[in-house]
Amino acid sequence: MSLPDHLAESDRKAGFEVRPNPPQFSQMNDVFTRAFWDDRVKTPAAEAFFASYRMEAAPRRGDGFTQRDFALRNAAWLISDMVSERRAAEGVREGFQGAIRDDTPVAPEQVAPRAPETEAADIKRVARLFGADLVGITHIDPRWHYGERPDVRTMTPVPNDLPDGLTHVIVMGHAMDAALVDTYPSALAGAATGREYSHEAAVVMQVAAYIRNLGYKAVASMNDTALVIPYAIKAGLGEYGRNQMVLTPEFGPRLRFSKIFTDLPLAVDGPRDLGIKAYCDGCDVCARACPVKALPFGAPDFGEEVSAGSPSTNRNVRKWSSNAEACFGYWAKLKSDCAICMRVCPFNRTYAKWHDRVWRWLATGRLGVAGRRIARAWAARWPRARLKPRDWWAG
Repeated sequence: MSLPDHLAESDRKAGFEVRPNPPQFSQMNDVFTRAFWDDRVKTPAAEAFFASYRMEAAPRRGDGFTQRDFALRNAAWLISDMVSERRAAEGVREGFQGAIRDDTPVAPEQVAPRAPETEAADIKRVARLFGADLVGITHIDPRWHYGERPDVRTMTPVPNDLPDGLTHVIVMGHAMDAALVDTYPSALAGAATGREYSHEAAVVMQVAAYIRNLGYKAVASMNDTALVIPYAIKAGLGEYGRNQMVLTPEFGPRLRFSKIFTDLPLAVDGPRDLGIKAYCDGCDVCARACPVKALPFGAPDFGEEVSAGSPSTNRNVRKWSSNAEACFGYWAKLKSDCAICMRVCPFNRTYAKWHDRVWRWLATGRLGVAGRRIARAWAARWPRARLKPRDWWAG
């Protein structure tokens, strides 16, 4: 089957090299899902990792991993957990292994659509009103959708269905707290992750409800249904980094993403050459900082360097790929998410200070190769230091 022209052109602009007619990735092979059924990942340490989110296996071992740190992390996840557990008895973990249910019915009378540019501008205004930090729009592309999802009751594959007629994807970025991120690795830092999942659950549900009240379909989604990274890049929000994250000019890698699938006619945003990937091509700070060497040092490939043989690696796209088993194994050991690669990324800045903005100007190629060379030397000379969790608590 030939790729539609608009998707092929979008691939070209994004710099994507995708195998012809790629099979859809199964969410059964996502490393977090595998931790519930695959004995290679489902270990006692992994089970204790998940139990720690219920305060059943929270270790007490030093700064950043006290009961107070775990308590804040778990509290930050509360709203997300309430949403995700609503349909667990039906085999759906909303926002993670299944889309978020249509809490608002589609209005029987449809508002007449305006110019796609006007509708897109209004959607972005509404998304920001509800709390999204970044918003972009792109065409729907089934290549990025999971071929199947797990029934969480039995951890067996079931169809990953979406309504017919959906045409666009609204992608929203939700910025994580910079100071908490600076404390990675720690359970305290996990509060930055949980806070944004709880935040984005509310935002994505509210924006989807707005669209359904206009009389159009809208499926709210977080980590479920489709890979969000290619959609975020196609929507012009950032570029793909060596650390497996979308790097944005505004927040670097310090974001979580949600998405809405809709049939509302919208103007789309295209991929942007931001100069960030060009910087990553010559930077390996995240790979050197990874304690289990799960990140690659070489050029983008089809998953050969550090993840050969892993079912959790999508081999349909030339990209940097991680050793997902090693990465998650370290998370399980910590009993919390790691994200050292996020903290040490040179783009992880608030850009509130003039010198950070000058660094970004150099790093993103405004002076070409020479500028990136200066920026890399600058980042090496003044790397981001870890904030001690006890200092975060001290204010």
